[in-house]
Amino acid sequence: MPRSWSTIEEFERFLDGGGIVEVDDDMPLDYRKAVFRFIELHANSELMGGLAEREWTPRTPGLRHKMAVLAKTQDEIGHAHMLYMVAADMGLKSRREMIEDLLAGRSRFHEVSGSRARTWGDQVAVSFLVDAVALAGQQAVFKNCSYGPYKRALKRIIAEEGFHMRLGEHRVQRIAEGTDKQRAMFQQSIDDWWWPALQFFGPDSAPDDVLVRWHITSGANEELRQQWVQKFVPMLRGYGFTVPDPGLRQDPETGRWIAGPIDWESSEHALSGDGSGSAGRIGDAAGNRQRTAWVRRAMERGAQEPIVGSAAPG
Repeated sequence: MPRSWSTIEEFERFLDGGGIVEVDDDMPLDYRKAVFRFIELHANSELMGGLAEREWTPRTPGLRHKMAVLAKTQDEIGHAHMLYMVAADMGLKSRREMIEDLLAGRSRFHEVSGSRARTWGDQVAVSFLVDAVALAGQQAVFKNCSYGPYKRALKRIIAEEGFHMRLGEHRVQRIAEGTDKQRAMFQQSIDDWWWPALQFFGPDSAPDDVLVRWHITSGANEELRQQWVQKFVPMLRGYGFTVPDPGLRQDPETGRWIAGPIDWESSEHALSGDGSGSAGRIGDAAGNRQRTAWVRRAMERGAQEPIVGSAAPG
């Protein structure tokens, strides 16, 4: 039976007690909107990440890595469409409207997921650093997520993202054992991608963050960021690479690594969609969608009428 709550206070007590909201429940509109925006952003970012990954299919060195790129691209696109379906069930936008809004520049995504990798070192840095940030954020959401359909979708997504992160670790191990030229290439990629990865967590969480209050996610951004730093600083140093943070220090008493201040002004574009590579990918995707519109029209009318047009099969 669908549930309803007479007041927002009653609803929040339900959430605080570990309650899980289902799609048919009469949830407060503000909660519905907040969850929808969060899932749509996640879906858009997965789709943009898949489009970015796809570009490396012909450029990836070796058949084994090409197969991994193809599998990862399929995973990311699949995650996006799974999340679009979860979001569409909330009744605020259809799946088609969300995709059209993304391709028209009307909705947001994490720009780092669409940034361009210029070298193979960049591609490895994305797999190693950025994928780990995405996984940390998804795990924080899954841990305490109050919206049932999203939590169940995340279970599968997190399992696959774990493989992506381990792929990145394997690639870094190979480069660390490589030539001086390969190591120098990857060091430059670390220099370029370290700060975007830290910024991907977002600024420090506000005390009244509704995403935390309504158990959409758990853990403040700054806490997740520091946990990530604890893992990746010693890993990079262990492989013989340096971390491009002049303010990085280690607490002498606890041994914890503390990152230096982040230049947030340099990351203002991070959710705007104006970063390197994104505009071109969106343009290509929009063009492809327009050229294949006849297929969707034919499917909608159940192929009951003859398909007219030179692009359609005879």
